[in-house]
Amino acid sequence: MKTSRESYVRIKRMTPFMRVNHWVVAISMIGAIATGLYIGHPYYQTFIAEPAVDKYVMAWNRWVHFILAIIFDVSSIVLAYLYFFSRFEKPYKKLIPNSKNIKEFIEVVKNLLTFNRVKRFDSSHADSFHVVYFTIFHLMLAWMLLTGLQLYVHGLASGESSIGRWWPWMLHLVTDWTIAATGGTLMDVRISHHMTMYFIIVWIMFHIYYVVWRTIFWREGDISIVFGGYKFKRKRTA
Repeated sequence: MKTSRESYVRIKRMTPFMRVNHWVVAISMIGAIATGLYIGHPYYQTFIAEPAVDKYVMAWNRWVHFILAIIFDVSSIVLAYLYFFSRFEKPYKKLIPNSKNIKEFIEVVKNLLTFNRVKRFDSSHADSFHVVYFTIFHLMLAWMLLTGLQLYVHGLASGESSIGRWWPWMLHLVTDWTIAATGGTLMDVRISHHMTMYFIIVWIMFHIYYVVWRTIFWREGDISIVFGGYKFKRKRTA
C-alpha cells in the first residue's frame, strides 16, 4: 500500500527592500504611538525632577512624533506604491472584486473561524483577506497623515514657515476639509486623529495574532517571511 509523503517547497515572499521597509514602518509606528500618547496625556512628565528640563519634554516629544510620522508615512506610501507597481508581486490584483477573489476571501475567513478545519485555498502567496486587511491599514495611515498635518499647520497661525509661505498654504489646501469631515472644529480633528491611533493598535494586535496563527496551524513558516523573506508550501508526493 502506497502512502503519501509531505515535502516542502521554499517560496520567496518578500525582497530585502520589502523586509527593511516593513521594519522601518513597524519601528517608526511604535515610536509615533508612544510619543502620540504622551502628547495626548503626558504620562512620564512627573518623573523629571528638574523644572528647567521639564518644560522641553513636550517640545521634544512633538518633534520626535513629527519626524517619526514623516518616516512612517513615507515608508507606508512606498508600500502602497508597491501594491500597484512592484515587479515582484502586485497585491492590488487581489483587491479586484471578482468571483475568484471573493471566494478566496470567504474561504480564508472560514478557515480562520474554524481553526484550520476548512482550508481550500493556496496559502503560498498573499491571499485576498490579508491584502484587504492591509489596505484598511493604509487607509487608516492616510487619514492619520491628513489629520496630523491639519493639527500641525494649525500651529503655523502666522502663515509663515522656515521654508516659506507656500508650505502652510499647501497644507491648508490639502487638509482643511478634515475639519468639516470630523465635525466642524479642530478638536474634532484631534479626537479623530487620537481614536484612529487606537484602531491602528487593534489592527497591529490582530496582524501579529494572525501571522502567529498561520505559522502554528499551517506549519509553513509564515512568521519567517519578515525575517528571511521566505516561507514554505506543503507538497504531497505519492
